[in-house]
Amino acid sequence: MMRQSILALNAGSSSIKFALYDLASSQDLQLVSRGTLDLGDVPTLRAKAADGAMQCDRQLAADKPPDAAIGEMLNWVQGEIGERNLLCAGHRIVHGGSEFIEPVQLTPATIEAIDRLTPLAPLHQPRSLAPVRAIAALQPELPQVGCFDTAFHQTIDPLVRRFALPRQYEEQGLRRYGFHGLSYEYIAGRLGEMSPTLAAKRTIVAHLGNGASLCALQQGKSIDTTMGFSALDGLVMGTRCGAIDPGVLLYFLLERGIAAEELQTMLYEKSGLLGISGISGDMRTLEASNNPRAREAMALFAFRAAREAAALANTLGGLECLVFTAGIGERSSFIRKAICERLAWLGVVIDGPSNEAHAEIISRPESKVTVRVIATDEEKIIARHSRMVMQV
Repeated sequence: MMRQSILALNAGSSSIKFALYDLASSQDLQLVSRGTLDLGDVPTLRAKAADGAMQCDRQLAADKPPDAAIGEMLNWVQGEIGERNLLCAGHRIVHGGSEFIEPVQLTPATIEAIDRLTPLAPLHQPRSLAPVRAIAALQPELPQVGCFDTAFHQTIDPLVRRFALPRQYEEQGLRRYGFHGLSYEYIAGRLGEMSPTLAAKRTIVAHLGNGASLCALQQGKSIDTTMGFSALDGLVMGTRCGAIDPGVLLYFLLERGIAAEELQTMLYEKSGLLGISGISGDMRTLEASNNPRAREAMALFAFRAAREAAALANTLGGLECLVFTAGIGERSSFIRKAICERLAWLGVVIDGPSNEAHAEIISRPESKVTVRVIATDEEKIIARHSRMVMQV
């Protein structure tokens, strides 16, 4: 019988992460390749095998539209698959609203319904749908599956997700949704694989990357999170402001005469670490800088993360496990240390050498809270969900 494969795609602002999996057995997914399609000024396709060996590293034509680059990626994937059958392409979709609470096969009707949610995520949703539409045009016979970042947070209690607005707006869909759900689902699963006892602990997961949020887990389910109606809420991020007094927004609109579109650009693309430092929204650049404003930006990032973690500990009724994941969470010992030091009053005691070594456990034995570093894998969750939808 011909072996089957699943392509998982995770679209960002200027790149698409992808992973190719073989359906090794009735339960397992075997990683074949993992790569990135960079759609920036110099489009580049890079991929590595499961063992880390380089499979592809080539520049693509800069004068062609992004769909052409996606086509080249598909051609490379098809060549890598060889005699195997590509079962489907699975996608991370940022916002599922109230309607999409589980993965779905992407038909013209579902794509249109997802597109109608764009006002809830005006920058992210079009980026999620762009490769879906490109693949539909390039290979219309290839099934596609949508996996929603908001779906994991459906377990949040209505009290926690409710805004104190006139009730009719909640009935129209204005509530806290939460994001980064595919990442949190993966971490919850990893904790369960490690130990049922560990999975049962009151846990906060810190997904810290260019986009950043925290999630409170109880028995592996989301019960609170820092992002709300949009991906702007909560923590300071690379270029996003995080939680802000709504009066500031009213001031910009009513007193400063800033147009709504300009305000949207400011909040999503010119704020956060970039806005505070005036240097960069990339934590690696800030850590390497001696500019005092870079230090101020990093300090605010850590302060806000610790403050929000304390709030989630209140929702949980305590804290027993803290997990760092995503780019900053997995790689920045400085930020982990700064956050953990602010949580010392909760019983967090970090071990310096373990933290610098990016060890799996970076807390000391006497710490009341176990602090872990776990690499996330959103693409694997996309592939699992896609397999489930395709019923194979």
